[in-house]
Amino acid sequence: MKLFVGLGNPGAKYAQNRHNIGFMALDQIGSDHGFAPWRSKFQGQITEGRLGREKVLLLKPETFMNLSGQSVGEAMRFYKLDSTDVVVFHDELDLAPAKVRLKSGGGHAGHNGLRSIHQHISPHYDRVRLGVGHPGHKDRVSGYVLSDFAKADQNWLDDVLRGISDGAAHLADDEGPKFLNAVALRVNPPRPSTGTKRKPDQKQVEPAPEKPAEDTRSALQKLADKFR
Repeated sequence: MKLFVGLGNPGAKYAQNRHNIGFMALDQIGSDHGFAPWRSKFQGQITEGRLGREKVLLLKPETFMNLSGQSVGEAMRFYKLDSTDVVVFHDELDLAPAKVRLKSGGGHAGHNGLRSIHQHISPHYDRVRLGVGHPGHKDRVSGYVLSDFAKADQNWLDDVLRGISDGAAHLADDEGPKFLNAVALRVNPPRPSTGTKRKPDQKQVEPAPEKPAEDTRSALQKLADKFR
């Protein structure tokens, strides 16, 4: 069993914030793959379903971002999971918008949601880092992540969320490269070829030998010409 955790803040006020892209990713997965209705449990919203061969739990902590680890730890202990069974979807300032990366273990890089999860389950879990870009200065970070995505972001955001859903079964099956490829196919679909196809070389056809002209001479003329 896998536990997919999306990070965000509860309530309509925060629903479209950059900080809530983790919630958005889980909503897309749950909707596309026919998961059960969301229900309140473990200080959050949880649902379950199947992705490929794996049973998967989706959890959106409702403790607010800074206390996300409380909800994650409670769910993990209830289902007797290891931290390595946990995959956390979160916003990433150090990646450009529409960039998605996978990471196993490591630091929290100042992300308060990850910091809380570190404290409750250890750093040994997987992360899906969802690029939202950086405002340019650390003093502007809080206002930036707690602001809604701009209208200009909607196209790439939709592609990223659909790509995550497309590849979710690969992620549940620990096939990270296939998951990232599914996202890439949505965000940067292959362009149709615009070049003209090269025509196969044509074989040179030898001209047919000319037939000799028909001899219309009479037998007497042929005999006469022979002795000329």
